[in-house]
Amino acid sequence: MELWQAAILGVVEGLTEYLPVSSTGHLILTERLLGMRQGASESAFAICIQAGAILAVLGLYRRRATDCVLGVMGRSPSGFALATKLVLAFLPAAVIGFLADDWIEARLFGLWPVASAWLVGGAVILFWPIRSMRSGRGLEQLGYAAAIGIGFAQCFALWPGTSRSLATILGGLAAGLSLAAAVEFSFLLGVITLSAATAYKALKSGPTMVDELGWPAILMGAATAWVSAVIAVRWMVAWLERRGMSVFGWWRIALGLVVIALLWSGRITST
Repeated sequence: MELWQAAILGVVEGLTEYLPVSSTGHLILTERLLGMRQGASESAFAICIQAGAILAVLGLYRRRATDCVLGVMGRSPSGFALATKLVLAFLPAAVIGFLADDWIEARLFGLWPVASAWLVGGAVILFWPIRSMRSGRGLEQLGYAAAIGIGFAQCFALWPGTSRSLATILGGLAAGLSLAAAVEFSFLLGVITLSAATAYKALKSGPTMVDELGWPAILMGAATAWVSAVIAVRWMVAWLERRGMSVFGWWRIALGLVVIALLWSGRITST
């Protein structure tokens, strides 16, 4: 992998990881457009460069993250409660994702499944009754059962193109959270989920990835993902405060239709 390819993939990962548009789907499409092969190393690379996006959210939400750490250490009851809810929300996708990982990669990592998920997700955004940033409950009012419900909503994102952020934000809204609280919980849950996925892929395919792609490409991808994720998260929060989520619905539908047209014309292939 060339460094410029790694940089492009890192930028795509960072910009789309926390937006409700599916980073996995965008990475698959970008790899096809760059003419890259789809091997175990490339798949692991796309997951491992998420480390940059993780660092971005930890930096931007460091107060919440620190409170959770203090809670685990027994020094913050509110932090312990939030950390517990995040772990409970993480478990459903962790179990199902671990058991179905090979099946998902074999059957769903193609542009036809991704484009279909983009269209469905776009329609859901446009027709879902999205409440305002301040209407609804705050993060402190989220119950444990509701957190588990958000975790099961995250399982839908195991289908590439669905978007983990979209699934968890809508899950938070369904649980009665305000849009602001749902977005924050989604971002914090993403830190745990993405960290686990990164660690799993690094252990499973890390040595092969390093041998085939090299450390410079991996570090380049993670670094550009970090920078672009900081920009994307700040922009998304500011945008949602003013205009809501509809732009992401239109983007998903437009991109899904373009990809389907390219697939039908034979200009790109699904796998």
